[in-house]
Amino acid sequence: MSGPVRVDFDTWQALQQLYSDYALAVDSGDWDLWPTFFTADCVYKLQPRENHERGFPLATLAFDSQAMLRDRVYGIKETLFHDPYYQRHVVGAPVVRRIDEQGRLHSEANYAVFRTKLDGPSTVFNVGRYLDVVERTAQGLRFARRLCIYDSEMIPNSIIYPI
Repeated sequence: MSGPVRVDFDTWQALQQLYSDYALAVDSGDWDLWPTFFTADCVYKLQPRENHERGFPLATLAFDSQAMLRDRVYGIKETLFHDPYYQRHVVGAPVVRRIDEQGRLHSEANYAVFRTKLDGPSTVFNVGRYLDVVERTAQGLRFARRLCIYDSEMIPNSIIYPI
């Protein structure tokens, strides 16, 4: 793993804003907003750490376009039946690891997601780190790739909402 790369303050601030706005959107349940944080040909995966580190492709969730994210939103809102819950993200400050030839930022941040069911206490739901590739677009910074690499192999039997 390489060390952090220095970026100018405006770039770092925009990256921090992207991470904060993303967490706010998914925590507030504004599901239609979720796909707008991504490029059209994005990749979003939720994957156990062991599979990621061993190079195994198996992921708990895997989407490879903004259209697939919108389909997931439709599922969340219209077709998936589950006990409703709230979630709350706590996300560390993003660290830029490198900037590639296309000017994309390769960044990462630790996260913890807490879940509160309507009839119970808050619990730790999912913990890990985001490994992201972020592109500059006309709409601002957007995720071209977001890998949510979670630490535990034991997860709840259903992950409905985005991590």
